Amino acid sequence: MPTLKELQNHMGSVRETQKITNAMYLIASTKLQRARRSLENTRPYFDALLAEIKRIFRVEENIESRYFYPPGKDDTHEGRYGILVITADKGLAGSYNQNVIKETLKLIKEHPSHELFVVGEYGRKFFNSRNMPIRENFWNAAQNPSTYRARQISAAMTERYEEGAIDKIYVVYTDMLRGEAKAVSRRILPFHRRNFISPIADEKPVKQDFEFSPSLSEVLESAVRSYMSGFVYSAMVASYCCEQNARMSAMDASNRNAEEIIGNLSVQYNRVRQAAITQEITEVTAGAKAQKNRRKRKAARKAQEGNT
Repeated sequence: MPTLKELQNHMGSVRETQKITNAMYLIASTKLQRARRSLENTRPYFDALLAEIKRIFRVEENIESRYFYPPGKDDTHEGRYGILVITADKGLAGSYNQNVIKETLKLIKEHPSHELFVVGEYGRKFFNSRNMPIRENFWNAAQNPSTYRARQISAAMTERYEEGAIDKIYVVYTDMLRGEAKAVSRRILPFHRRNFISPIADEKPVKQDFEFSPSLSEVLESAVRSYMSGFVYSAMVASYCCEQNARMSAMDASNRNAEEIIGNLSVQYNRVRQAAITQEITEVTAGAKAQKNRRKRKAARKAQEGNT
């Protein structure tokens, strides 16, 4: 049975921990709102890029590009994969990091020939601890997603693709799907043409000729590179938002658990305290009764001595 002092120390320790988890919850909430605003501010630019790529395909549907499958060709799931893995730099975010790693290992199992590009300290430590080679690690990108870092990452992977070292580029990240954070893998290179030539109701057909400088293919490739960096950036921000959301959930659960622990300790403390009070009352009562009996015995002895 713990003592009152031990219970007081335990409750004090839990309350101090609760202050930390509550502060982490508020910090994660602020970071989440800031990341969402940043993504919303840059989304119109990348939406415009997507629209321009679609416009190019409406002008010339059969244009040749190394970034697209040839017309009528589907993904064969063959070749060497370049896999960009986006994890967090920190833990205390529930199963956020573990889910990304599981999705990555699943992709690696299906395609053993691959190169790893890693964002986040958690992913770097995980793959290094298992002696899985990392082609390139991008430092300080998980906690500070920016278009500049996204362009660096996209350029590094695109360079390997253009050299022929990898045949496909996949991104494994966490996205919010139907209100639930889920680790997903998406192929970003090469593209399927049908993703850009599908008709959209509110788009008008191209009636006038466009002049592309220096050439149609070079304009397309430039737009695709920018679109790729936009996809990487959106994946980084989506992962960052899901990380903060997971951390908020984890800290909220920690706060509730702390309240429950404090409640249980308070009940136990009151019981121990009540037991101590009861024991003291019992001891005082027993002492008073003993003193009373002692006085009676003393008075009886005196009366007996007087009679003799």
